[in-house]
Amino acid sequence: MTRTLKRKSKKVGLSPGTLIYTGEKPAEKIKISVINYNETALVEKEVKNIEDCFSLINTSTNTWINIEGINDIRMIEKLGSTFGIHPLVLEDILNTDQRPKMNEYDNYLFIVLRMLTFNSEERMVNSEQVSLIFGRNFLISLQEKNGDIFDGVRERIRNSKGKIRKLGTDYLAYALIDSVVDGYFNILEKIGELVEDIEDELITEPKPENLHTIHQLRREMILLRKSVWPLREVINLMEKEGISLIKKTTYIFLRDLYEHTIQIIDTIESYRDMVSGMLDTYLSSVSNRMNEVMKVLTIIATIFIPLTFIAGVWGMNFQHMPELKWPWIYPYGFWALMILIGGMMVFYFKRKHWL
Repeated sequence: MTRTLKRKSKKVGLSPGTLIYTGEKPAEKIKISVINYNETALVEKEVKNIEDCFSLINTSTNTWINIEGINDIRMIEKLGSTFGIHPLVLEDILNTDQRPKMNEYDNYLFIVLRMLTFNSEERMVNSEQVSLIFGRNFLISLQEKNGDIFDGVRERIRNSKGKIRKLGTDYLAYALIDSVVDGYFNILEKIGELVEDIEDELITEPKPENLHTIHQLRREMILLRKSVWPLREVINLMEKEGISLIKKTTYIFLRDLYEHTIQIIDTIESYRDMVSGMLDTYLSSVSNRMNEVMKVLTIIATIFIPLTFIAGVWGMNFQHMPELKWPWIYPYGFWALMILIGGMMVFYFKRKHWL
């Protein structure tokens, strides 16, 4: 079963809000890191328990809590009880097959994203769910595995680059989503290079391996499309006025981010058309090669048809065949006639541009 068609059956028949982790259990330990900052101060550390994060939140600073590894259901329950998060939100965090979406609650927003990375060796796009919960002065990001693409955001906070230390958690949420979207651009660049390489191979020398690569690319484009199209709607909802947690100063950045998602969608659609065309190109190239082989074999068979006829006539065992008694019939009668007929047919085929 491909990743695009897999189904989760662990939650069938259970009541809403039941906490069951549906993803793959990572080998790494759960890691909780906290960055507490404002324009003048910065505190960064790792904690062992989720309860330790609550004491770090205050009204004078912004607190970013990043959790890597969500397979511990007890930890998620403590997260919900500590920060007053709705059980349906906790359920969606643990159900790692969610599509990108945004839900607004009384004092926080819940956003689901798909963080994608490209495996160059296997030519495969790896997908990971990222959940964001942010309120007035805190943001919680939850990831399935250790390691992410948010190092650039962390460096901007540490070095106080840009406006991230001056603005609130709504801008931090934008920065994290923007990092995810930038990752899409990197993936599309690598896929574009792969598409160009395969196109060159299809034109020069198509191979059966190309067909497997084309089908794999089609699956990856479907995965990209499923990740980006809903994200466009999420950003569109965020940039509309009426959400109290998002300040007006952040709207201009969200509009720019929305344009980036449109650009990514256009690129994905272009690559989808190119990959579909590559399949037709492969089939056409294979068919043309087969036609060339059949043409050569047909020409050879056509040349030998009259020669076979002459050899068959002179090979008959009749007693009275007067030409068989001629002294030069073999070299000048048989071989000269054979060469003359074959040469005339080759000359005729070249005149017709069949050779």
